[in-house]
Parts: sequence; C-alpha cells; structure tokens
Amino acid sequence: MKVSDKDVSYVAELANLELTAEERARMLRDLNSILEYIDRLNQLNTENVPPMAQVSNRYAVDDSKQGSEHFAYAMREDIPNGLRPSLPREEALKNAPDADGTFFKVPKVIER
Repeated sequence: MKVSDKDVSYVAELANLELTAEERARMLRDLNSILEYIDRLNQLNTENVPPMAQVSNRYAVDDSKQGSEHFAYAMREDIPNGLRPSLPREEALKNAPDADGTFFKVPKVIER
C-alpha cells in the first residue's frame, strides 16, 4: 500500500492543516517510509515468540515473578465507568486557566 499526494492532502484537510508543497512532499515520503517499515516487520516470523506484557524492565518491576506478573504494578482492576467514582467537577475545574463553573473555557481555534 502506498500513500498518494491526494491521500496526504485529504487527511491534511480533515485535520484542518495547511501544508506547503514542501511539507506535503515530506509527509508523503515519511508516511510511505513508515508503511514500508511496517511491511518489513510483517514479514517476520513471530509464530514462536511469546507475547510481551511490557517492553521495558525499567520501572517498578517485581524481579521475583515471571511473565506478566513481573509487571503487576501496571495492572489495575477493570472497573466499568459509572461504577467507579469520577473526579468531581469542582476539582477538575480548580486548576483550569479559565472556566465558567460548569465548563472549561478555551479559545476558538477553528475558523471554518
């Protein structure tokens, strides 16, 4: 699969980005390079490679355990929204630079 200049222009328009011809050309080159690399990775035989829980042993691991238990710190109970208390609105708005008591106030950024 190759990304075309038309694809780049279409996505830029969806994202409301104004790209110069040079930026479009660079984006086209970069996106096609990424897709080529993914195609190369897809050619690898990973049939006998066990799934990984994490890719790094850097933070707070339990060296006495193996596999995904080694990274137990990263796990939490899966509690559906609605059953877990949310941050109160007042607390969420407390550090907002601008709010009206109910909503965050932000500057308008879309001109269309």
